[in-house]
Amino acid sequence: MSQIQERFGTYLLIVRKRSPLTVETYQREVKELENYLSTQGKDLVSAQGEDLLSYLVYRHQEGLSNTTMARLVSSMHSLYKFMQLEELRSDDPSLLIRTPKQERTLPDVLKPEEVDKFLGNIDLSTPNGLRDRALFELIYSCGLRISEAANLRFDQLFLNERLVRVVGKRQKERLVPFGDDAYYWLKRYLDESRPHLAKGKRSDKVFLNQAGNGISRKGVWKRFSAIRASSGVSAKVHTFRHSFATHLLAGGADLRTVQELLGHSDISTTQIYTHIEEESLQAYHKEYFPRKSVKNPPKSVGHE
Repeated sequence: MSQIQERFGTYLLIVRKRSPLTVETYQREVKELENYLSTQGKDLVSAQGEDLLSYLVYRHQEGLSNTTMARLVSSMHSLYKFMQLEELRSDDPSLLIRTPKQERTLPDVLKPEEVDKFLGNIDLSTPNGLRDRALFELIYSCGLRISEAANLRFDQLFLNERLVRVVGKRQKERLVPFGDDAYYWLKRYLDESRPHLAKGKRSDKVFLNQAGNGISRKGVWKRFSAIRASSGVSAKVHTFRHSFATHLLAGGADLRTVQELLGHSDISTTQIYTHIEEESLQAYHKEYFPRKSVKNPPKSVGHE
């Protein structure tokens, strides 16, 4: 890793309060940019606006989505703002590059019975199985991100109060309640399964892997993938977070409450779930409303 990449990562982590995952992603994007510029006889210090545009065209030709391209542009803006602050450059060549308009896509959401099918398919005969049931019950019950669940410590878990203190993006904290099902499986995991997984080691992480260490994001993803394959439920781990929000709104929760529970800084991010709910309502109306649409409605009769 180049010096600029390292210092940029420190800046993002400490000054901008970005998450370790975002820092890792942005550093990877800077490395890709550096590699491209070196083939053009340039580097981060000497690159001009046209060099950055050329790089974006090159990456776009790889078939990247608008969302990914927007992330590339964002990483460029952050990088050159940092380089100006560090007096590595006096100008910002990314200044005129605009973030591409992102397509509005609705996230995938599971029906409550699909969530039940997924969770009910977990093998509970092993310590790993009890951990998985507790882990995914909590992710769904609280709408957690993978990293939030994997990094959960005991000082963030208030079992009897049925609350977790979640540390989200940019170290933003929020208190999220969880339900009776999550409580039941957490209690069983902590009493019956975790002591076996710990293997005598001391760890402040709630969820452990087979080696007795805190489970990683990759570990959570691998366990989810295995259960998904056996259950036949098509989903990603993040789908549980989307489903949590959508099911809350369907149950009558207000948008501001869901925003707080998800840890969204901007309510417009949360509003996408209202569109999902609108689509569901339209589908239910179409299927169950007794008065179907009529192709040739009768002509209205005027009053004499």
